Amino acid sequence: MPSRRAVSNPLALAVLACLYEAPMHPYEMAATMRERGKENSIKLNYGSLYTVVDNLAKHGLIEAVEARREGRRPERTVYRLTDTGRTELDAWMSELLAEPVKEYPQFEAALSLLPVLHPDKVVALLRHRVKILEKEITEVRILLDYAASAGLPRLLLIEGEYHLALRQTELAWVKELAGELEAGTLGGLDQWRRAHETGESPHWELDFEGADAKLRARTEGGQEPD
Repeated sequence: MPSRRAVSNPLALAVLACLYEAPMHPYEMAATMRERGKENSIKLNYGSLYTVVDNLAKHGLIEAVEARREGRRPERTVYRLTDTGRTELDAWMSELLAEPVKEYPQFEAALSLLPVLHPDKVVALLRHRVKILEKEITEVRILLDYAASAGLPRLLLIEGEYHLALRQTELAWVKELAGELEAGTLGGLDQWRRAHETGESPHWELDFEGADAKLRARTEGGQEPD
């Protein structure tokens, strides 16, 4: 199970990673993240960045080493990673890579509440989503190809590849769902459509006890009940 961290904002992880390379001031951290396209994976804004830096320093994960002035620009504080911060970075990264965690995407939330909309409207909305996904997939492929042709090593493109894989999988799944709705083969569709046409609440027969018994049998290696 993921551990509770004193600072758990993903932006904090990016700050630790920047300082793993070299001491930097916050503006330099932000510029480094943007130059490498990290804002596509980690929400970045200056207000949050300075708050995160302060919290990391407060918990001893980073420390100020000098104040640097460049030309007429305001004086900027340079930070470095502490030994404690280095240990935290290693543990945090290891945890995130090894242990799946439950996340709450907005699309999944909408899917869980799908019956509030008419099935025909849902089909139209899913077809619209398909067009957006196809456009996004094309754009990501172009960006990845351009970055690779420019000599950027694949190591620095991994999160883009992951994003592309997720979108491709989502596209295939959404197309299949829309197809089942259009063909009328989705289980529960008749009750769903009837509820919108009559104004009555949909009624589905749910056998929780039977499903629970089957689940226990599978997990315990026993025989499933009929």
